[in-house]
Amino acid sequence: MSEQLYVTAPEDRVPLGQKVAYGIGMLGNQMFPAALSIFMVVLVKGLGMSPLLWGILFFVPRLVDAITDPVMGFISDNTRSRWGRRKPYIFIGSIITGLSYIAMWQVYPENSELYNFTYFLLVSIVFYVGLTIFSTPYVAMGYETSNDYHERTRLMAVAQWIGQWAWVIVPWFWVVIYDQAIFENSAEGARVLSVWVGLFCLVLTMVPALFCKTQPVREEDLKELSREKLSENINELVKGFKEAFACEPFRKLCIATFFVFNAFNTVAGFSFFIIVYYMFQGDAGVAGTWPAWFGTISALSTSFLVIPVITFLSQKVGKKNTFLISQSISIVGYALFWWCFQPGNPSLMFLPLPLFAFGIGSLFTMMMSMTADVCDLNELETGTRSEGVFGAIYWWMVKFGFAIAGLLSGLILTLVGFDQNVAVQPQDTLDGLKLAYIVVPVCGTLIAMAVMFRYDLTEQKAHEIRSKLEARRLLKESK
Repeated sequence: MSEQLYVTAPEDRVPLGQKVAYGIGMLGNQMFPAALSIFMVVLVKGLGMSPLLWGILFFVPRLVDAITDPVMGFISDNTRSRWGRRKPYIFIGSIITGLSYIAMWQVYPENSELYNFTYFLLVSIVFYVGLTIFSTPYVAMGYETSNDYHERTRLMAVAQWIGQWAWVIVPWFWVVIYDQAIFENSAEGARVLSVWVGLFCLVLTMVPALFCKTQPVREEDLKELSREKLSENINELVKGFKEAFACEPFRKLCIATFFVFNAFNTVAGFSFFIIVYYMFQGDAGVAGTWPAWFGTISALSTSFLVIPVITFLSQKVGKKNTFLISQSISIVGYALFWWCFQPGNPSLMFLPLPLFAFGIGSLFTMMMSMTADVCDLNELETGTRSEGVFGAIYWWMVKFGFAIAGLLSGLILTLVGFDQNVAVQPQDTLDGLKLAYIVVPVCGTLIAMAVMFRYDLTEQKAHEIRSKLEARRLLKESK
């Protein structure tokens, strides 16, 4: 159905100030993974850690993170407090995450590889637990901010637009960390810069807790959180899991996100290695700002091209079709990199970026909006609202796949014969990296498109579901 048939009611519109406040939280939420994608390279290039251990450091903390997400979602859904059910956790989580990020990067080259590995592993687990405490209720807050089909997309579009600036800023960390005029080595750069990143993100992630308004919650919908009710709550959590995965549209959203996002993340860190080792023969100094510009142009393409285009398209052709179109465009971008990573002409690598950006750039704007629609469907079918559980399970799929992606990254580096101790890599190694950079995300994207092809929660259905929910609530209130 077209936008003309379903106009957002005034009471369903979210004020711009609220959208911006929520988006500032998204900037912090995206700044952490964006910064990690840069900082993690320091473990290999600055501390000489083996690619296999590097992969394990990606895998284990994110696996813990994935396990804790659903638990946090259930707790957030059923919390009673004077500040609401989401805000206390967003506030506390922001503090834990910001401070532990700083602590995580206090590693030194003179320490043994085993010491740095063990220290980083333990502190990063604390970091990811803090991120769970923040991000799970934060995402759920976004789902319940508006009941309108299109206003949800507009909210997520503003949030993602603001969040994308993390990916504009962070690539320049390459330049700062590796600038020998500023730091003696990259490990020192990571130690110092982590302080600024951690404190900056701490402030950003607090903003939604301080300034965002939330929907009132019916007391009868909340479960009692107590030691005495532990067994019952575990059963409810398991039940919520089953209900969520039994919902076919939600299951498709999770699977599609898993393959797009995590296929991309498997090779995301390779862009630095390809630019430095393939295009500049392993000399990070000579590579200079090229890796930074690669990330920045990609993020700017997302902010000023992808998000406006998909927001417009979703109101014209629907959310599913917008997703399929966007991912098709990204495949063309990925394929072009085979010819556009050229040692003699580095500026050529910018050519595919506007197309490439449609993949990840459109993903969370569309998927988070569609997940909010699914929460309505679940309420209609089960009688309960569980934004926290649905949000947690959705991000559980993301994070679990992210953990696998990190492990696969280390495995691919090992399989292609990448040696972190030499500047000049064999040509076969570099060709293998370039091939993986294209093939892995293209395959993931094609699988996701096949999964979403039969997604059937349309705009018309979403409005029908909302009408039935409103009728049910009026009936309850009249009794």
